[in-house]
Amino acid sequence: MNANEAAATVVSVTDAKVHYGAVRALDGVTLTIRAGECIGLVGHNGAGKSTIVNVINGGLTPHHGAVAFGSSTGQGINAAREAGIRCVFQELSLCPNLTVVENTRVMHRGLSGFGWRKRGADIIAKKLNEIFPGHAIDASEQVGNLTIAERQMVEIAITFCEIGNPVRLVILDEPTSSLDARLAEQLLTYVRRFVTAGGAVVFISHILSEILSIASRIVVMKDGKVVAERPAADFSEHGLIEAMGSVVKARQARMSTTARIGAPVMTAASARGVGLPFQAHRGEIIGFAGLGGHGQTEMLINLFNARNGNWLRSKDPEVAFVAGDRAVNGTFTLWSILKNFSIGVLPDLTRLGKLDEERERALGQAWKERIGIRTPDMENGILSLSGGNQQKALFARALSSRAPIVLMDDPMRGVDFGTKQEVYAILRSEAENGRTFIWYSTEMDEVCLCDRVYVFNNGAIVAELAGDEVSEENILSASFKEAAA
Repeated sequence: MNANEAAATVVSVTDAKVHYGAVRALDGVTLTIRAGECIGLVGHNGAGKSTIVNVINGGLTPHHGAVAFGSSTGQGINAAREAGIRCVFQELSLCPNLTVVENTRVMHRGLSGFGWRKRGADIIAKKLNEIFPGHAIDASEQVGNLTIAERQMVEIAITFCEIGNPVRLVILDEPTSSLDARLAEQLLTYVRRFVTAGGAVVFISHILSEILSIASRIVVMKDGKVVAERPAADFSEHGLIEAMGSVVKARQARMSTTARIGAPVMTAASARGVGLPFQAHRGEIIGFAGLGGHGQTEMLINLFNARNGNWLRSKDPEVAFVAGDRAVNGTFTLWSILKNFSIGVLPDLTRLGKLDEERERALGQAWKERIGIRTPDMENGILSLSGGNQQKALFARALSSRAPIVLMDDPMRGVDFGTKQEVYAILRSEAENGRTFIWYSTEMDEVCLCDRVYVFNNGAIVAELAGDEVSEENILSASFKEAAA
């Protein structure tokens, strides 16, 4: 490495190894990140991405190897922050009981002294405007009152704020997972400006088109190792899939639209008397689309409550729910993976009020294998899993139930490309057997797999698309329509 390269190096990792018993989370990873580049980091869930991120941001010291933050000789989180390294985690870390500006102070110790609240509000508002022009987030709003997309926007903006040390490297772990297409493009535009100005970014995403459009260099990880590393221009989407070791098809075409036979299995009147009513038939996969925060999640919650409003659980469940915000609405963080799974099917695993633990373990093992939950033991804590594997456990919880209708609120957040394809196949198979899926997604490719799509704007359904009408162009066009009374 010459003097210029050394000066431009933000962080370098040499032969890093991290192991937990027999599990090798990192197995000899060497990686150098320099100013002015965006590294796309890809790999299936459990490939080692989260572990290398924790090594880079100083949160984890490797059991073997070395980490250097620029020319600094320090180690750990404080040394990383002094070197200008910041991270936006897939599992958002904001305090829900604090306001946006108070969370800004938590993240930036340099924001202190008399009048810090006003200065902080000005700083975070300016950064939000810079990254997400047209947002409607108030710095005095309590974070718990924000949507998951707004919380993700706030955390991204806080991370890019320069209060004290300049920001040299930002690690973005699935940063668009809760953002609609418009917000995601705003973020990508800002990242390009940041990198052009000399900043460095590590961009982690399971949306391969994003990686290919934003990265200057792509690093592919598998089983704790770097298995490919070269300029982004040398990769295609198919090449990335092959490098990750996926054997599934790159695309899965939408099947022919399911014939609607008999009465609808679920209906809802138009919202506030405007827009279109909703209905779903047996065996359909129904998509909810439109810009984020326009009533899709609220509709799912209302549909769930309409069939599950009584506190006394029915012996035969009518609906199951897969939450997208797993940290808030999905996982029981102190429980094992198995208990997080089996809580959804307890009536089927009990007799005379007693849990059949052998049946519970057998069912858990069967779904672990079917959906590919990467863990040596289902008795491990749920937080021992990567974010994508946690989401798989929530999928298994819903799909293992006998509920004929499954509601899904942007459920593929943080799930790797190969697993997505496997889940799509499971959904289609279940639908062909008569199960109905109602699915809100911020990813256009997923929405276009649905039989029918309802497009939302301002809390109302403004369009219904079916068959060949289901396309990205038609969905985006409908997203800006006004609802008819």
